[in-house]
Amino acid sequence: MEYNFVDIEKKWQQRWRENKTYKVDVDASRPKFYVLDMFPYPSGAGLHVGHPLGYIASDIFSRFKRLEGYNVLHPMGYDAFGLPAEQYAIQTGQHPAITTDINIKRYREQLDKIGFSYDWSREFRTCDPSYYKWTQWAFLLMFKSYYNNKTQKAESIDSLIEEFRINGNGSVDAACGEVPAFTAAEWNAMGEKEQQEILLQYRIAYLADTMVNWCAELGTVLANDEVKDGLSVRGGFPVVQRKMRQWSLRISAYAQRLLDELEELEWTDSLKEIQRNWIGRSQGAQVFFGLKDSEKQLEVFTTRPDTIFGVTFMVIAPEHEMVMELTTPEYREAVQAYIDETKKRSERERMAEKRVSGQFTGGYAINPFNGKQIPIYISDYVLIGYGTGAIMAVPAHDSRDYAFAKHFGIDIIEVVAGGDISTESYDAKEGKLVNSDFLNGLDVKQAVTRAIDEVEARGIGKRQINYRLRDAIFSRQRYWGEPFPIYFKDGLPYAIEDDKLPLELPEVDAFLPTETGEPPLGRAKNWATADGYPFELSTMPGFAGSSAYYLRYMDPTNDKGLVSKEANEYWRNVDLYIGGTEHATGHLIYSRFWNKFLYDLGFVAEKEPFKKLINQGMIQGRSNFVYRVQGTNKFVSLGLKDKYQTQEIHVDVNIVYNDILDTEAFKQWRPEFATAEFEFEDGKYVCGWAVEKMSKSMYNVVNPDIIVERYGADTLRMYEMFLGPLEQSKPWDTKGIDGVHRFLRKFWRLFTNNEGEISVTDAQPSTDELKALHKTIKKVREDIENFSFNTSVSAFMVCVNELTDLKCSKRAILEPLTVLLSPFAPHITEELWSILGYTTTINDAKYPVHNEDYLVETSFEYPVSFNGKLRFKKVLPLSLNPKQVEEAVLTDEQVAKFLEGKAPKKVIVVPGKIVNIVI
Repeated sequence: MEYNFVDIEKKWQQRWRENKTYKVDVDASRPKFYVLDMFPYPSGAGLHVGHPLGYIASDIFSRFKRLEGYNVLHPMGYDAFGLPAEQYAIQTGQHPAITTDINIKRYREQLDKIGFSYDWSREFRTCDPSYYKWTQWAFLLMFKSYYNNKTQKAESIDSLIEEFRINGNGSVDAACGEVPAFTAAEWNAMGEKEQQEILLQYRIAYLADTMVNWCAELGTVLANDEVKDGLSVRGGFPVVQRKMRQWSLRISAYAQRLLDELEELEWTDSLKEIQRNWIGRSQGAQVFFGLKDSEKQLEVFTTRPDTIFGVTFMVIAPEHEMVMELTTPEYREAVQAYIDETKKRSERERMAEKRVSGQFTGGYAINPFNGKQIPIYISDYVLIGYGTGAIMAVPAHDSRDYAFAKHFGIDIIEVVAGGDISTESYDAKEGKLVNSDFLNGLDVKQAVTRAIDEVEARGIGKRQINYRLRDAIFSRQRYWGEPFPIYFKDGLPYAIEDDKLPLELPEVDAFLPTETGEPPLGRAKNWATADGYPFELSTMPGFAGSSAYYLRYMDPTNDKGLVSKEANEYWRNVDLYIGGTEHATGHLIYSRFWNKFLYDLGFVAEKEPFKKLINQGMIQGRSNFVYRVQGTNKFVSLGLKDKYQTQEIHVDVNIVYNDILDTEAFKQWRPEFATAEFEFEDGKYVCGWAVEKMSKSMYNVVNPDIIVERYGADTLRMYEMFLGPLEQSKPWDTKGIDGVHRFLRKFWRLFTNNEGEISVTDAQPSTDELKALHKTIKKVREDIENFSFNTSVSAFMVCVNELTDLKCSKRAILEPLTVLLSPFAPHITEELWSILGYTTTINDAKYPVHNEDYLVETSFEYPVSFNGKLRFKKVLPLSLNPKQVEEAVLTDEQVAKFLEGKAPKKVIVVPGKIVNIVI
């Protein structure tokens, strides 16, 4: 009976489906464990072998925890909204729902072939109205809530309205926009429109004018990671900075909590540091600088107010609202040209830019400490969304300010730490410039504190904490996204009733903006409430559907809520989350914010969504090349290419086997190669190779279906783990896959006799067999818990080799070894488990536990040297004392050969280490 992986894998995948093997429910009698893969977007290209890397790792861990007795939730679904499907729809006229459905079916088919233990009864896609109903519901909760700084949590906007009605806003401390103070009487006298305008400044989901990346060709706002070099990543169209009225989420209100509660998570230090930098907490002071010939002031935020005497120029963002007000007539044209150029670049590109650029405005600020006039410039290295969009530049103490000052020939004044070489300051009592030494003699930390005290005492600013994290822009001018459950009355937004959810996407005649520039939903007929109030025309961004999807998996068919209290109290949050580092900021920040918001309102049980997070590395492509003799259709093998002038051409790696080209497949690959001729080495065409990013353009994308067809899913699973540490990037190299496949065949043969028939005995295992098994149990458990799956595979190989040498066919050894291997290779182990006589799935077995007694070493293989040179090895019991070891070695027949008739002068024995005979 041979190992027929094709039939075995097909059989067990069908059996798992029929028996609903991986379906789970709330079970209070068992501990839970929730394992999650980062939400995949189903592209038209399908999966390549790099995609399943994290899925295989999570599947191994899920199966391991189930064998340990846990009730394991391991779901899968699809992040199905987004720009790629919409752009394909624009090009082809085909509705994005159709192409998305095709892509998802292909993904599902590929995932099924690899044998994952997903509970497919929980599958959903974000484009289903039954799912995005709850995204809309969460948005409405944010629209109906505000953030109370006193209680440090989100609360109902109704409670805020009641406070306004009774007391006005004098005692309200909330995260909000600019709102003037008003009394209860003033509030109660306001009309509905005026009240709604004020409430919009407090809402967690709010409308505001903000700078965005606008792509006219795509007709939509783009996220920073969708823009490169001033062009859209998709399509390469021009992108400009533009102020637009957009929905935003007040994530900045949660900045400190996002920082503080990060410490409670089992995340890597590097990932936590990425999050800290993204949130970017800064302590310092708000300082107001007067303006020459104006009664207005320029507000800056600085972490080093003690260096204020070293300010030699000011810089404001090109988008700053005071730019043109500060610009004098002779500089207006140059300033406008600089602003126009800056609009072509995203904020991310501006932050990364090393080149110095800027433009003098002609305006001057007044240093509030010494009265000196300071020139004001605009430059793209200052961003409008961080701080106040204006900085006091101290070039002696900041690298970017220094580069700017050198470029424009501006003075550089060094400020002594804790003091100042110019000790002029403003004395509030005398009202004139006097000498002062209020900072001298202090260290930097003391000087900063003292300077902030002085700023507050003089009434020119106050203490302040700033965050780099900004509110999330939540609008996209696209069709293929969640509609906002919002209608407009008198130009102001109102929530539709919860019982009207979901507000489904309407049909449109095209997926492009309207002729008047409105988003695609502007093409929908009667896109309005029954009363005729128009709905919002923008849709939600890609991250909307993925920000709380982990909660929906807990209770996916619930039509009364996002997740029931019972389900959430049981599953609580994700115990293990596996995904790529590309989500280290955006997705993880948004999900953490979304979870904390729902936690504030009592809808979820935990403050954090993901306890432990593992970032898997990337599987890189191993490209192959053929060498065409220039001017011909002749191709020469790698070792012959230097004999000719050749052109190196990427070739499809799926027609190359261990760097040997399938020449007939090559002729059929592309029409121009149909008449190709070849010059071989030793009868074969050897290809060149290089490690590169997996890309269709390099023809190095390997389809997992081909590997499964050729070697089986269990081989693919084990080989991907065998490639190297999970968290490191590594190249795909088919040379090693044969070895993994041979290992599985060798494992199968442990269960068969010489005639290939199944033959497992009930004989008692030997000490060596028990040792081989139990050291593997111990090693593999430790490796799984440390996510060192590559060394687990090596341990399995060593064990099977040892058992093969021992001719082991004993049930007491092979049965626990089968369970041990099952998380890695579920198909072959299910088959063997059945052959061993079990009628239940191997998933319900118990994970084996090692016995230390079997791991105690009773013997040692001594290296025996003559005059320090190793000659042979001899196995002896560890119980022997040094004299007994010496006697046993000297009686070995090999000793006489190396003594050459001489008597040993000395025998050195180091117990459990070496024997050295001196002659």
